[in-house]
Amino acid sequence: MGDLLLTGAEQRPSRFLRAPEWQSTQKALILRLDADSGNMIDKVEYVTPPCACPNEAPGIGFKAATVYEGKLYVCTSTEVLIYELPDFRQVGYVSLPCFNDLHHVVPTPTGTLIVVVTGLDLIVEVSLDGKVLREWSAVSEDTWARFSRDTDYRKVATTKPHRCHPNFAFMLDDAIWTTRCQLKDAICLTKPGRRIDVEVSYPHDGLIFNGSIYFTTVDGHLVMVNPRTLKVERVVDLNSIDNPEGNVLGWCRGLLPLTENLVWIGFTQLRQTKLKENLSWLKRPNLRSKPTRIALYDIFTNQCLREIPLGPFGMDVIFSILTAPRVAEEDLLTTCSPLQRTRE
Repeated sequence: MGDLLLTGAEQRPSRFLRAPEWQSTQKALILRLDADSGNMIDKVEYVTPPCACPNEAPGIGFKAATVYEGKLYVCTSTEVLIYELPDFRQVGYVSLPCFNDLHHVVPTPTGTLIVVVTGLDLIVEVSLDGKVLREWSAVSEDTWARFSRDTDYRKVATTKPHRCHPNFAFMLDDAIWTTRCQLKDAICLTKPGRRIDVEVSYPHDGLIFNGSIYFTTVDGHLVMVNPRTLKVERVVDLNSIDNPEGNVLGWCRGLLPLTENLVWIGFTQLRQTKLKENLSWLKRPNLRSKPTRIALYDIFTNQCLREIPLGPFGMDVIFSILTAPRVAEEDLLTTCSPLQRTRE
């Protein structure tokens, strides 16, 4: 089945469990897993430098990422990092004062970066040397009437509540789109007026696969959309699959379709510190959430084929599930033995 790359974070120790969400994680993580055995092959740890994060108990973790042309593009809340694969050699870095609560980064075919600045309800296109080329407000307003260009938002712990909470970007043909969690939709930034209604719930990841757009929703739905009509064609309720007791699946985030019927989905164990408005979908909030894990679903037979818990590897929060580029045979000895690297 090949190797998987997972991005996420390690939580602060248990005595901090009541800390707000933006202070709940202390270390960014990348895991490389053997999808067949569930074993960890490689682990990268990273801590944001003090100059690029709030001074007190900053929440540090890797958010949603993209693999493109042999490189991993991944963001923390305030930075974009580029790693060369398979050895995770850092080859790029961008951090700008407008970066706050970043959720996703996507490279473009022209060599620029699309960065989802969730904290400012903003999406920006930047060059690899950090020049802002284009900006789009995700709520059709003047971003800088609400925020200040003179503020270094990397040092601001949170700007919540957000008006629409954009959280993922994708390209459909030559157009740039973003999901908007609070508004239950996805909108086209470069061709205004085009919109996908994800009315079933709050969307997160949005990926193009095999002629469809796949979305996850935070409460555990998989939504498939026709890219031509922009209409929902199928909704799969993961909560109803191999879950007879109706347990809370967790915060659903992370998506990797393998075939038309096989899909990896990521789930983060819910914490009591999640903002109340973001848990409005939780019908029975007193139920215990299942642990952080990735799960492989067959959406034709409605079965959960396997689960890989991530807690044993130190990952408490998961954002992305990605296909790892194949490792050349000559690199096996240096890359495919279990190891851990700490980066700052």
